[in-house]
Amino acid sequence: MANEKKRKRPHSSRNSMLSGGISRYGRAAMYARTATYKKKWTVVKKEKAASPKFIEKQIGGDKNGGKRQVRVKRQPRYYPTEELAKRKRISKKPFSEHKHRLRASITPGTVLIMVAGKYKGNRVVFLKQFPSGLLLVTGPMKINGVPLRRVNQIYCIATQTKVDISTVKLPPRLTDAYFKKKKLKKPRHQEGEIFDEAKEEYSVSDERKEDQKIVDKQLVPLVKKVPHLQGYLRSKFALSNKQYPHLMKF
Repeated sequence: MANEKKRKRPHSSRNSMLSGGISRYGRAAMYARTATYKKKWTVVKKEKAASPKFIEKQIGGDKNGGKRQVRVKRQPRYYPTEELAKRKRISKKPFSEHKHRLRASITPGTVLIMVAGKYKGNRVVFLKQFPSGLLLVTGPMKINGVPLRRVNQIYCIATQTKVDISTVKLPPRLTDAYFKKKKLKKPRHQEGEIFDEAKEEYSVSDERKEDQKIVDKQLVPLVKKVPHLQGYLRSKFALSNKQYPHLMKF
């Protein structure tokens, strides 16, 4: 028995793991436990051989015989008078063809809170997403005055309140081109005609008014079916003292 070799104990780590994958000791504690400060580290630096700038070249010919020192990399003959930054490559893909993912919390009928733009603070109902990635929303206008608009989803807070809009049929002409901003004509003044031409102002078209009535006629009865939803859409969202949006559940 005495001659038998002693069995070695299995090696165990000095830092054990707690529940949840958290180590028992931190980095500073393990630095002291393993006595890392006593160890000597030797760093061997590899010397890189410098590449030659000149090479010796044999020059042939009757008049040019002999050897000369020639540069490995020739110097440029032209130096720009101004150092300009390199132009970055811009994607030629149009914005409409980019992939636009919709947040999982935003589904048709979800009540959103707008946090930017003309109607910030208003609550709106999400209807559908366009190919451009923008969202089609409405108040409805008859309840809180928000018309059919395109909104970017980064400027919206999705709430848990939802309206069943499966029966709502939207007009087929509601597309990205439908909501595109039209350029207004600016008058070019000439001598003696300063006050003759008036500046063109934006006005809501009859098509938009008609489409808004069609959507409101279908959406308002669905909103009234849900108790307290009409008052919820009319009220504006605002934060008071000691209210933090990242701690709130909408």
